[in-house]
This record gives sequence, structure tokens and C-alpha cells, in this order.
Amino acid sequence: MDNTPLSLKQRFKLSRFFKGEAPVSGPVELTQRRVFILPTRSGLGMVLTILLLLLVAFVYNNNLAYMLGFLLASIFFVSILHTFRGLAGLVVQAGYVQPVFAGESAGFAVTVTNPSQQPRMALSVALDNEHILSLDAYESRSLTLYAATRKRGLQMIDTVTFSCLYPLGIFRAWSPLRLGSKVLVYPKPSAISLPFPVDSGEQPSGQRHLDRSGRDDFNGIRSYQAGDPLRQIHWKAYAKGQGLFSKHYATQVGGTELWLDYQSTPGADVEERLSQLCRWVVEAENAGLRYGLSIPGNKIAPDRGAKHHADCLEALALF
Repeated sequence: MDNTPLSLKQRFKLSRFFKGEAPVSGPVELTQRRVFILPTRSGLGMVLTILLLLLVAFVYNNNLAYMLGFLLASIFFVSILHTFRGLAGLVVQAGYVQPVFAGESAGFAVTVTNPSQQPRMALSVALDNEHILSLDAYESRSLTLYAATRKRGLQMIDTVTFSCLYPLGIFRAWSPLRLGSKVLVYPKPSAISLPFPVDSGEQPSGQRHLDRSGRDDFNGIRSYQAGDPLRQIHWKAYAKGQGLFSKHYATQVGGTELWLDYQSTPGADVEERLSQLCRWVVEAENAGLRYGLSIPGNKIAPDRGAKHHADCLEALALF
């Protein structure tokens, strides 16, 4: 747990009240410096009511109005302590986050522990979605908070806000936490269905025999080379601005091993190429093929299986 003391400037930094302190790894305890409290609209209405009662009591010298005003004021101030204690002392820890593809929602596992004998009622835990829960004495509860992913790479969990209105709803205590948990976001698979590449220059000898006559089964595309027949040009890809490629036909006489090479992958920019490679990796794994991946700075030998699949997707995500 992070108990590093804060400087005066850090304590009054405005972002601390909304986004929380710097991300920390490991469990986080909701101490006094992490829990903030302010009146709600109902609380402000109660303040106005108390002031009106005291004004009436003063003008008309009415003891009953004084008593009611002071009674409401005592309830108001005692509620501050009870609402604060709804959050104070809770221990929060982030768990493992499953990798996702860009555009999907990442599920962040969060464990909330009540280390005291005091029950915690009507707690709210919010990220993109909100959970309402209550904790008995010494109880721990695990929940999953979802956040949208926008681009590939490592994405840090946004601010998780714990809040409590218990018991009367006239005060709101809240604690914004940055838990330091990250999710690996893979590139979004391309929506364009393209056949697997052939003749990438990486296949072992004898794996595939290409027939330029075009009489065999269609097997993939490659970058256009001088001398390729015009009837084999991939005109649809060219019309979409993806570059000039040739269709090729092959008779497979060896295994089902192929290379997925960044340099020969169609795409107008880096993200489109990675998106297409991601789709090929998923399709090759689903088809049970042995496939390798070659991207600048990283080369993964042909293989198959869950670990190889994850290694290839991770390489694309972190490229």
C-alpha cells in the first residue's frame, strides 16, 4: 500500500479530487487523504431549511423552532461522520485483465475488501459501468468493471470512483482511484477478407509450388511484379487504394506452413497492415495451420497453438 506523504501543493492539486493520485501497484487503502466528502443537493436543501428555522425562531422567539433547527443541524453534522466511514478503511486491489481486440470492452477485475467489523452499505463502484454493493464485516467482493478500448497497445485502466451516500443521502463521500492496471489491446482484425499471402520469400523450399498459368486453385495475393499477367491483378484492392497486387494460384504439396510478412501485407498505412495481419493470424489459428510472423524488429517462427497465437497477437499489439 502506498503511504507516501503528500506535499501541500500535491494535496490541493485539483485533479486529485477527480482523477485521483498517481497510479500505484498493489492494494490501495482508502485512507483519510483519499476520501472526499461534500453535501448533495438534498444536503444543501437541508442547510437552507435549518437556516430558515433558526431565522423564524429568532424573529418570533419560538423555542420549538429553535429545538427543531438544532435537532436537524445535529443530524446534518453526524451524517458527515457516518457517510465518511462508509468508505474509509476499504482495501481495493486490481486483478488480471484479459487481452482484447481494439474496439471491444476490456473487463478489469477489482477486489474490494472490508477489513473492519462495520458493514458497508450501498457502495457505488463506477468506471464505464456502475456496480452497487454492500459488504458485511470482513467480507471481500470481486467485481468486473468494463472500459472501452480505442487503439492497440497497452491501455491503462481509467479512474475508478468509489462513492457512498449512506445513510441519509445528504452527503456524498467519494474516492477516485488510479489502480495502475493495464490491458493489452490487440489490433482490430480487418473487415476485408483477403486470402493468405503466398510467395512471401519466407517459405521453406518445397512448401508451396506456384503456377503462374492460373489453372490451379486460388491461393493468395502478393505485391505486383513486372511480367505478371494483367488478368491476375487484384483490381478490387487497387480500386480501394490498397496498392497493386497480383492473384496467384497454387498446388499445395507439402505441409500447411505459411509466413505472414508485414512488408508484403496490403494496406494504406501501418494500422491497416497490422489489422490485416491480425485477421490472418486469427484465421490461420482457427484453420489449424502452422504460421509464422515477420514484422520489423521481430520474427516469430512458424508454429500453432494458444501460446503461439497469443505471442503473435502481442507482437502486433506492441509494434
